[in-house]
Amino acid sequence: MATSTKPYLVRALYQWMLDNALTPFVALDTTVPGVKVPVQYIKDGKIVLNISPTATQELNIGNAMLSFSASFSGLGYGIEAPMRSVTMIYAKETGQGMAFDIENETQEDDGEDGGGQAKKVTAQEKSSTAKTKTKKPTLKVVK
Repeated sequence: MATSTKPYLVRALYQWMLDNALTPFVALDTTVPGVKVPVQYIKDGKIVLNISPTATQELNIGNAMLSFSASFSGLGYGIEAPMRSVTMIYAKETGQGMAFDIENETQEDDGEDGGGQAKKVTAQEKSSTAKTKTKKPTLKVVK
C-alpha cells in the first residue's frame, strides 16, 4: 500500500509558508483517537493551532503524527495529533492552504495513516472553522 500524501503536503505547505513569512495554522479534528490537546480550547470537536516556529518548540511533522510543545495561557502543553486528524493547513494572513477529507482515510495496524485526499473547502466548512478566528480565511487548493 502506498503511503499517504498528506504528511508530505503538510510539510511542503508549512515550509512554503515560512519561506513567504506567513504564519502556518493547522485545524485538527479532535474526535480522532490519539489527539492530545488542551481540552479547554476545543470547540465543536475541532481546534485550530498556530504551528509557527515562534509558537512551538520541537515541532515534528512526521508521516503518522504531528507533535510539538506549546504554551497556552502561560501553561506548557505537549501536543500530539495523528496525521489523519489534520483537516487543514493554511496561512493566517492570506487563508491560502489546503483542506483534507478525513472521511476517506483508514488507519493501518502499523499506525500509518491512509488516503489523505485533498479537497476544496466548502463554504460551510470555511464558516465553521472561521468562527474560532477573528478573520475569516479564504482557502485555495495549492497545486
